[in-house]
Amino acid sequence: MGDVRLMKGNEALAEAAIRAGCQAYFGYPITPQSEILEYLSGEGRKRGMIVLQAESEVASINMVYGAAGAGARVMTTSSSPGISLMQEGLSYIASAELPCLVANINRGGPGLGTIQPSQGDYFQATKGGGHGDYHVIVLAPSSVQEMADFVFDGFDLADTYRNPAMILADGALGQMMEKVEFREYDPAEHVPPKPWATVGKPPTRERNIITSLQLASEDMEKVNLKLQEKYRTIEAREIRCETIMTEDAEVLLVAYGLSARIAQKAMQMARAEGIRAGLLRPITLWPYPYAAVRSLAEQVSGMLVVEMNAGQMVEDVRLGVEGRVPVSFYGRMGGIIPSPEEVLRELKQAIAKQTTKQVEVS
Repeated sequence: MGDVRLMKGNEALAEAAIRAGCQAYFGYPITPQSEILEYLSGEGRKRGMIVLQAESEVASINMVYGAAGAGARVMTTSSSPGISLMQEGLSYIASAELPCLVANINRGGPGLGTIQPSQGDYFQATKGGGHGDYHVIVLAPSSVQEMADFVFDGFDLADTYRNPAMILADGALGQMMEKVEFREYDPAEHVPPKPWATVGKPPTRERNIITSLQLASEDMEKVNLKLQEKYRTIEAREIRCETIMTEDAEVLLVAYGLSARIAQKAMQMARAEGIRAGLLRPITLWPYPYAAVRSLAEQVSGMLVVEMNAGQMVEDVRLGVEGRVPVSFYGRMGGIIPSPEEVLRELKQAIAKQTTKQVEVS
C-alpha cells in the first residue's frame, strides 16, 4: 500500500502535483479552490516548486505559457470565472503546442454566480473555450482519489501530446474529505525529452521558436491541419469511461463527476425496485466516449442524463445516440446538487413517457 491520507480534494490535487514533478505553479485565489494555492505555497515551496500568486488569472495563464515554453512541468488552477479569464492564453498555448495542466473547480454561474458546486463549465472546457479550432484534453474526476490520480494522468497526457490538459471538477469535490492513496510515481520516468523548449541555443541546432502567430494564411492553415491530425490521434487512443451494471440494463443513466456518484446511488435504488438501470460515466469529456454511448443505445430503451447545469453534456449524448432511443435530461443549477431520490423520480417519469409513446405508436 502507498501513502494513504485523509484529505480535501483540493489538497489531494495539490499534493499530487508536487509528487508528479510539477516545477512551477502560477495562480490566483478564488473560492472554492483557494486551498490549492495555499497548500502549494507551503508544501510546494518547501519541496522545491516555484509557486507564485500572480496579479490576476490573465497573468497566471501567460506565466504558464512562458514556463511551459521553457520545458517545465507547469500548472495553474482556478474556478469558473477565473478560467473564463484564462481562455485567450489557453488558446495560445494550444496553438503553440505546449503541455500544461489546468484544473477548474467549478462554481455556479453565469456571471460571478455562487461559490457552490456546479458543472456549468462543460461547454467551456469541451467546445473550445477560447477562439479558434482547438481542444484541451479534459478529465472529469468523481472522487478525491481521482482528484489526485488525474493530476499524474493529466501531466502525462499533456507531455505525450504537447497539449494542455484540464481537470474539470467542482466545488464539492474540491472541499469534501475522503481517503486518498498516492501512487508510486517517479517523474524522471514520465517526463519526455523536450528538444523544442526555449532554453538557449547551442551551436548544434537551429533556434527554437515558439509562437501561436502565423501572418500568412497558408502557414496558419498548416498549423491548424497539424493540430487536427493530433486531435484525431488523441480521439483514437485516449477515450476513457466507466460502465456500471450495464450488462443487462434496460434504461441508462449518463453522468460525470459528482453527478455520477448521485446517479449511481439512484441506479441502485432503481434496481431495488426492479428497474434494470445502468450507468455510463464519461471520464474523458474530450475526447468524448461516443462509441460507448452508441453501443449502449442499441441495448436500452432510453437514457437519462444527469448534470448540475441546464443541459450541456446531454448534447454529446444525443450526438452519440444518433436518434436510436429517447434521451431525457435532469439538471439542477445555481450550485444545487441533485439528490438520488430526485434522479430516481425523473428516471421513472422518463420510463413512463417512453412507455406511453410506445403504446401510442402500437
